[in-house]
Amino acid sequence: MASTGGRVARERRFHLLQMVRDQGEVEVTDIQQLLGVSLETIRRDLRLMEAQGQVRRTYGRVYPVESGVVETSLDVRHEINPEEKARIAATVVTRIGDAQTIFVDEGFTTQLIAQRLPRDRRLTIVTPSLPIATLLAARPNIQVIILGGRVRGNTLGVVDQWAAQMLERFNIDLALLGANGVSVERGMSTPDPAVAAVKRAALLSASRRIMSGAHHKFTTTTFVTFAQITDFEEIITGHELSVNVAHRLQLAGAKVTRV
Repeated sequence: MASTGGRVARERRFHLLQMVRDQGEVEVTDIQQLLGVSLETIRRDLRLMEAQGQVRRTYGRVYPVESGVVETSLDVRHEINPEEKARIAATVVTRIGDAQTIFVDEGFTTQLIAQRLPRDRRLTIVTPSLPIATLLAARPNIQVIILGGRVRGNTLGVVDQWAAQMLERFNIDLALLGANGVSVERGMSTPDPAVAAVKRAALLSASRRIMSGAHHKFTTTTFVTFAQITDFEEIITGHELSVNVAHRLQLAGAKVTRV
């Protein structure tokens, strides 16, 4: 009986993990209703899965932890904390200053930033993101330079050595970067080495760097580190990030803004 119960629990956690990875963000109460077990059982499963580095829990919600083999798609990212990401994007745009050449990273938050870019001044935008390039190409005040290389199907971002080599030739005023994981110990990370290479090249090409990301990215580490938290003039996230985590980052030398 014990082995049967263990198998049932493993199968339940497997389905739970697939649900979180497919949806990107799930309410704990919704999980209980869908799986038909007690709330305490779900919480026990989630504690174990969090300890194993498979999920993260904040404010009654569960998020997948990305790794070298697991990364959420752009469609899923649209559904995770959209209000928080909109606040972050609006704040990032106020930090552009007099930058004329701007690197805009791939991702959903950076798409929101791109939508809010000024319309009353000329800008050159360098991006590895097909959706961002498409969004901005029709704007008369913006010249778009899209990086060349392999297109990743899940994010429609351009990667590999061709993209990184293009960036090495540019002198960029401001890089607006995202990350899949942010931690004091491991810095900024992403699951894909090819993506990390592009982000690193953008970082090195830029005079100024700003990182933006929703609160659930913090205290998480994914496969490849591409920067340290002190490489950025500012890290902008939502007020959902705990004061304690923000304080730890600040003690380590980062400027953190919660909006």
